[in-house]
Amino acid sequence: MEAKKYQQFRGQPRLPKFAVPRRYDLHLKPDLDACKFSGAVQITVDVVSATKHLVLNAAELSVDSKSVQFKTPTKVLEAAVVEMCEEDEIVVIEFGESLPVGEGVLSVSFEGTLNDRMKGFYRSVYEHNGVKKNMAVTQFEPADARRCFPCWDEPACKATFKITLEVPSDLVALSNMPVIEEKVDGNLKRVSYQESPIMSTYLVAVVVGLFDYIEDQTPDGIAVRVYCKVGKADQGKFALDVAVKTLGIYKEYFAVPYSLPKLDMIAIPDFAAGAMENYGLVTYRETALLYDEKHSAAANKQRVATVVAHELAHQWFGNLVTMEWWTHLWLNEGFATWVSYLAADSLFPEWKIWTQFLDESTEGLRLDGLLESHPIEVDINHAGEIDEIFDAISYRKGASVIRMLQSYLGAECFQRALASYIKKFACSNAKTEDLWSVLQEESGEPVNKLMNSWTKQKGYPVVSAKLQDHKLEFEQSHFLLSGSPGDGQWIVPVTLCCGTYDARKSFLLQAKSETHDIKDLLGASTSKSNSWVKINLDQTGFYRVKYDEDLSVRLRYAIEKNYLSTMDRYGILDDSYALSVACHQSLASLLALMGAYKQENDYTVLSNLISISCKVVRIAADAVPELLEDMKLFFINLFQYSAERLGWDPKPGESHLDAMLRGELLTALSLFEHEETQKEASRRFHIFLDDRNTPVLPPDLRRVCIYVYIYFWLFILSSEISCARTTSLQAVYVSVMLKVTKSNRSGYDSLLRIYRESDLSQEKTRILGSLGSCKDPEIIDEILNFLLSSEVRSQDAVHGLGVSREGRETAWKWLKENWDQIVKTYGAGFLVTRFIGSVVSPFSTYEKATEVEEFFASRMKPFIARTLKQSIERVHINAKWVESIQKEKELADVVKELAYRKD
Repeated sequence: MEAKKYQQFRGQPRLPKFAVPRRYDLHLKPDLDACKFSGAVQITVDVVSATKHLVLNAAELSVDSKSVQFKTPTKVLEAAVVEMCEEDEIVVIEFGESLPVGEGVLSVSFEGTLNDRMKGFYRSVYEHNGVKKNMAVTQFEPADARRCFPCWDEPACKATFKITLEVPSDLVALSNMPVIEEKVDGNLKRVSYQESPIMSTYLVAVVVGLFDYIEDQTPDGIAVRVYCKVGKADQGKFALDVAVKTLGIYKEYFAVPYSLPKLDMIAIPDFAAGAMENYGLVTYRETALLYDEKHSAAANKQRVATVVAHELAHQWFGNLVTMEWWTHLWLNEGFATWVSYLAADSLFPEWKIWTQFLDESTEGLRLDGLLESHPIEVDINHAGEIDEIFDAISYRKGASVIRMLQSYLGAECFQRALASYIKKFACSNAKTEDLWSVLQEESGEPVNKLMNSWTKQKGYPVVSAKLQDHKLEFEQSHFLLSGSPGDGQWIVPVTLCCGTYDARKSFLLQAKSETHDIKDLLGASTSKSNSWVKINLDQTGFYRVKYDEDLSVRLRYAIEKNYLSTMDRYGILDDSYALSVACHQSLASLLALMGAYKQENDYTVLSNLISISCKVVRIAADAVPELLEDMKLFFINLFQYSAERLGWDPKPGESHLDAMLRGELLTALSLFEHEETQKEASRRFHIFLDDRNTPVLPPDLRRVCIYVYIYFWLFILSSEISCARTTSLQAVYVSVMLKVTKSNRSGYDSLLRIYRESDLSQEKTRILGSLGSCKDPEIIDEILNFLLSSEVRSQDAVHGLGVSREGRETAWKWLKENWDQIVKTYGAGFLVTRFIGSVVSPFSTYEKATEVEEFFASRMKPFIARTLKQSIERVHINAKWVESIQKEKELADVVKELAYRKD
């Protein structure tokens, strides 16, 4: 029977609605040696309208047609036809007569492969007592449960799950619920689990392998465990403590207790994402769950805390209350991102985590400044499109507009509304408008009207401000990094203060332009010390601000005198950089503003200043290479004050933020070729090579010394995935290696040796992020080929994709030559898109953009379409910025003045 017979079911984004699942009784038997599995499922189905067909999802499975039957209370119907439609990832089952309306049980037996693409039911490889072994792991989000068993693989098709596993008797077998029975029969054991509450298929989880664990309990008696490879249990203590406390924080905040009797968290050696919130069995990359007090950096500790808090937030936002369709993914990811900061701030107030939240907003603004962005609520018409929206829009813009709304409504009102929302939609599905409705009812504010302008259209505004006769003239326009005019319009919550934070004003900017009298706020004085105006206080609004020249000068003065809050200092800098990229402001003006931050001490502001400095140097190398040395000297002078304050060695009792800042500052000085920093880093690295336990190279400095030893610049481009700024999946490093060549490769070889000897995942990713590339094409090609070798886990290859200006062509050629292998290795998924973004985005010529388009014209797939368009757009933006910089007549004078200024 040809699949085209069932054309009415094909090419559809969603399954037909004539039948819905109520309960799954799932039996799985993985064969870890053969990397295969067999299974059987009995699905209790509610037939809501008469039909001869059942249509459900299945992919890469071999279904036993003879096993398929539908049992009603009065009869058993055998399947007449079972047709797999692989392209649509569905199986169509046709019966000889109509199924009666009401409940029945569909039975299906099937077989599949434990794949190595980190999706569906897959294998992860680990080592135990020197022997490599396989573990079986599930990763079903967004639409890969269908690769494990036939199912209605949509979020709205919630059901209960009764799971039974048949596994080797010496292995640990975990699932969403606690074990209720375990029967051993020789070398095999049959493990049965409690039936789950109602949940979506993408939250089902199974893990089988050898593990150690540590455990604790919440005050409510919830059993919490952290599982990991044998011998690493101590590294789970920090995550365990965070998890137990976070469950209590969320219970109070949402006014609803955690809904399962246990919570397991497990570190998986091969894992594509940062973590996955499976109900009751949360899976993580090792770097996101394990923390080694001796070898992990302060940033690793913060990453573990925020990722754990993010995944546990999903137990309420996502698992208990689930999005109705992937259009509303942001309800899961945006809220979990925002709430994770709330929990981390409660646990670690000294981290000043809400200031670091601005990094989330920056990445959201960066992606949403593209014409090829997408709305928070995005139409999904094919399963292959879902992976691409796990991006900075769903996570970071989503979290940022939530913060903006909370600021507008007030924290107490917002919390009450969220608690009401959770209770109202518990164990069911919700859409974005459902949340707005509850918030509107609780607050009395027009939430639906306000927020539709932020979730249903892409982009955001730049609010331009001009001061004239004690009146502020405001104008909003769609901001695009390309500098082109957009057509969006928003209801903008504007906040401002004048001269002091006691003189505040707030209003909703709804028109394209408005004028507001601020004479009472500004006062009679026109002196710089009290006449500055800051708009978008603490950066709570998701928009850019462009000040006229007079207001800009006053703000620079306020920054120099430290009159502004940390968040506002961050925001002025970040907006100015974005305006420069969009050619709305000269690079000279941006550099003059950056010069006002010489006395800056705050970690988050300095971190962003470093990032922007590196990006400026990268584009300047393309546009005005003759100014490069003076520009680097300016940045060295800019960062020396703070670096000297911190020094090289950790101080007793120093703050978590200082520990993170030290490495970033010293790295920045190294990248800009500060001779003293390079020499000291090289000295310490040589000592470290002789003794890996030496105190001269603590974890927070290892990357610095590695970078310096192989003499390259680090340029942080972007971080498009996952849960927080410290996520190892969120960073793409573009590096220029100055002295490593084919004949002088000792630094590179030393790093490879450390990589091969280390058993710590965080150390391995640190090194991969440090390899970068150099000017020697043969070394560049060797490094890139190493990323695809068996020595590098597939999940980690993306950390080494950064290349120098000299290496861009080599990397592009390598990508083209290896594209088929990359797609075969990773399949459809977001890791493939990282290869495109990392290699393509750094180019800065229109000709290269055309060449990229031509290569992918015959290789286009739904799962790369959006990322490819975004990457090509970034090339155009870079090219336009280069042209704009080359036309700046005053730039050379400004750079020299800043580089040699004595103050």
